Amino acid sequence: MLTASATAVVALINHHATSGAEKLKPCSLSSHHNPFAKKSLHISRFYAPSNRTFHKQLTGVKFRRLYSPVMEWQDCTVKKELDVPISVAYKCYSDREAIPEWMPFISSVKILEDKPDLSRWALKYKAFGRDIEFSWLARNMQPIPNQKIHWRSLEGLPNRGAVRFFPKSAGSCLVELTVSYEVPPLLTPVASALQPFLESLLGRGLDRFAQFAKTYSTESTA
Repeated sequence: MLTASATAVVALINHHATSGAEKLKPCSLSSHHNPFAKKSLHISRFYAPSNRTFHKQLTGVKFRRLYSPVMEWQDCTVKKELDVPISVAYKCYSDREAIPEWMPFISSVKILEDKPDLSRWALKYKAFGRDIEFSWLARNMQPIPNQKIHWRSLEGLPNRGAVRFFPKSAGSCLVELTVSYEVPPLLTPVASALQPFLESLLGRGLDRFAQFAKTYSTESTA
């Protein structure tokens, strides 16, 4: 009789232990009460509740954020003195769709008809043993006439920049061009060489712009 009762008690205990095991999560065990807390904390990483704060309170284990690399930004600045009045240089640079005529790596610029402060840019150039092509949508910020033109991209290749104009004399001025950009993943392996390379291209662009501005000035006064 005693054996039968003992068997019944053991069966009842096993039943409750089995049914309760499904509800019990390892992460509910605290290191203050459980000598095997270290092991249960390790297991809790796999049974962690969706509420991160609650999980930390119970286990002291913080969730690790997935590594998200911060892309590198580079800045390039070039300057050029122009033999044209500052008003001419400003007007010439404001003609965005004419920029591909003098900037080596810009293949096209199209101003949106319904939103003239927005423009679509395309870049095409062969460098570092590959054909490089990028595009972006840019917004021209509020300019300061004869002093500053600046922009920033809204989509596509992340970039921003500014052109500043400084008077030198009645018939000459200094143009300073600054371009900042996020190094594309495609060019990350050559990131250290990219900045001086682009500065060289921008410098060549301003050299051509100086000649373009002279022609632009002649055509404007004709």
